[in-house]
Amino acid sequence: MRVFPAMLGATLTAALTFTPAMAAELTGTLKKIKNSGTITLGHRDSSIPFSYIADASGKPVGYSHDIQLKIVDAIKQELEMPELNVQYNLVTSQTRIPLVQNGTVDLECGSTTNTAERAQQVEFSVGIFEASTRLLVRKDSTYKDFDHLNGKNVVTTAGSTAERMLKVMNAEKKMNMNVISAKDIGESYQMLESGRAIAFMQDDALLAGEMAKAKKPEDWVVTGTPQSNEIYGCTMRRGDPDLKKVVDDSIKSLFVSGEINAIYDKWFTQPIPPKGLNLKFPMSAELKTIIAQPNDQPAPEKAL
Repeated sequence: MRVFPAMLGATLTAALTFTPAMAAELTGTLKKIKNSGTITLGHRDSSIPFSYIADASGKPVGYSHDIQLKIVDAIKQELEMPELNVQYNLVTSQTRIPLVQNGTVDLECGSTTNTAERAQQVEFSVGIFEASTRLLVRKDSTYKDFDHLNGKNVVTTAGSTAERMLKVMNAEKKMNMNVISAKDIGESYQMLESGRAIAFMQDDALLAGEMAKAKKPEDWVVTGTPQSNEIYGCTMRRGDPDLKKVVDDSIKSLFVSGEINAIYDKWFTQPIPPKGLNLKFPMSAELKTIIAQPNDQPAPEKAL
């Protein structure tokens, strides 16, 4: 077959102009963000010190939120959009996964535990934190561990892994607890403080945050045998490998550079807003392992 020069030239031109464009074509959430000029971030209002509102501005702050903003910087670079508009959308323990699934929120970074069940609903980033599920009680309370809670009022947060574990424990061990499911972490603490519950079950870092903002932090103690190891991750829609790569690479970059240490110290070992209290919560060996060997797998479940 004879190829005419004009045809050859046209073919080469098409290959040079079309193929790279196809290779670089955006899909999924990155395409949505590029087309709209806006990224919507899911945040919490009372998950101290991960993602919470500290002042009248209404803008979130916290450990997870700082990581989230680093991810946004990476997305800006990936899309060549330095002026990308950032929009905030409040989520709760109960709404965070549905709002990611339906596209209302593009990226959620707070205190969301990576579980096998949730990983069927949303995509998780590599882990960004590790916590243990324990109890917050008054320091002078005689109810300082889970086997002390038979027949008692115990509060936890609706939609959390702690709620599921507490209900399973109650049923399997026939403890006859009255499990109170509050709408968020702040309401859970209010029920504990008011005496409507004798213990508050949640992740230890979140409990430390509630204790730090209490009127008298010295009146409270985080106690009890850890019931689980919780690995937090940022969440995004499933089936979006391009976004996941940008998110994971951004987090890994914080780990490799050591910048994650400064972010951690800022929120866990130094005074934090709004009251300038220090959680005095040093980095755990488990989190150091996550940083050294990042992965997106949930922690193995413990038998209750």
